[in-house]
Amino acid sequence: MSKMKVIIMGAAGRDFHNFNVFFRDNEDYEVVAFTAQQIPGIGDRDYPPELSGDLYPNGIKIYPEEKLPELVEKFKPEQCILAYSDLPYDYVGHKIAWVNSLGPDLRLMGTETTMLESKKPVVAVCAVRTGCGKSQTSRRVNQILVDMGLNPVNIRHPMPYDPDLTTQIAQRYEKLEDMDKYNCTIEEREEYEPMINMGVILYAGVDYEKIIRQAEEEADIITWDGGNNDFPFYKPDLLIVLVDPHRPGHELSYYPGETNLRMADVVVINKVETADYENIQKVRENVQEVNPDAIIVDAASPVTVEDMSVIRGKRVIVVEDGPTVTHGEMPYGAGYIAARKAGAKIVDPRPFAVGSIKDTFEKYTHLENVLPAMGYGKEQMKELEKTIDKADVDAIVVGTPIDLARLIDIKKPNTRVRYDLQEIGKPDLEDILRDFVKKHKLK
Repeated sequence: MSKMKVIIMGAAGRDFHNFNVFFRDNEDYEVVAFTAQQIPGIGDRDYPPELSGDLYPNGIKIYPEEKLPELVEKFKPEQCILAYSDLPYDYVGHKIAWVNSLGPDLRLMGTETTMLESKKPVVAVCAVRTGCGKSQTSRRVNQILVDMGLNPVNIRHPMPYDPDLTTQIAQRYEKLEDMDKYNCTIEEREEYEPMINMGVILYAGVDYEKIIRQAEEEADIITWDGGNNDFPFYKPDLLIVLVDPHRPGHELSYYPGETNLRMADVVVINKVETADYENIQKVRENVQEVNPDAIIVDAASPVTVEDMSVIRGKRVIVVEDGPTVTHGEMPYGAGYIAARKAGAKIVDPRPFAVGSIKDTFEKYTHLENVLPAMGYGKEQMKELEKTIDKADVDAIVVGTPIDLARLIDIKKPNTRVRYDLQEIGKPDLEDILRDFVKKHKLK
């Protein structure tokens, strides 16, 4: 019997994981190519032999997704696997039509074929969209567990953007210097730096079977920190899912965010302090409709400014978390909210954009008042630096979760905006995690 030929369509995350856990040693299939989308600069690489296994001694080539028609013509695959996240349902429908018009079936792989099991209890934090507040929720969850006297190890959804994937197979982060060791992008640093500063060991990479087995050796409990709105790579014993009343209805209209919502044990309605009451209620009703058994926790993400005097009444550019305001489709983030509260005059950054930063604005046309902290590699970080340097403003509002001034030279006065999760009412996450720890006899 001949092998079924497959092309995996991804964005350097879910695609690699699905290959590793289902296709790598599966003699019924032949993965003839990966395609890459969504993230700049990941479309011309190789999935190396060190990761692809004995069935693929030469590795597997990764192509830009726009070359899919050529690849179908060349390789004649029977299936294409759609394996990336934060996609509106109409986008998924268009991909189905495109792939079917070329000939192959299009497949969406579910939890049964892609989730690994851990020997330790797993608490997962996921979301229905990028930018709902996973980062501050994950920090809150890990801090609660630390305060209980436990040793959580955090595993982050992959962001392997280095041209050489062999350097990223299983990464362990304990010190800030480890981010330099692994040539981390701004997006990676935004997730890793706050966790490292908390004293929590963090893992990420490409091979999540290898990662979980290493993490289990030093953890009382595993915490999964999701990416975009993807569902976990590990079977969770407790799944906490974020929804965003600033984008009501998105919890039921984006793939695979609704999958998370339907599986959730706990749903956190975040940002209630800045959202309209009607939108909060709409989200609450949608949650209750599809997952009536979920515990609902209301929460705020209040922002604090490091030095308000730097931006009060000044002309400013606001730099925001990149994924939140690009494919997350939010027109603004915490930095913008803080600048408005400070009475700053927010300046349109687009006229000052250079290189790939300018390209980003052309791609994400909803962005007018914020500058996404794009930094997929040293060249793009330099372009971000040049954009900020060109800006005709008095000061810079840094709304990213990291100290951006450690990575790029910001010559103008600048101040950071911070935000943390703050639950409202009972039960809160501490109550829920205390019951979880007791149930699993972790103390």
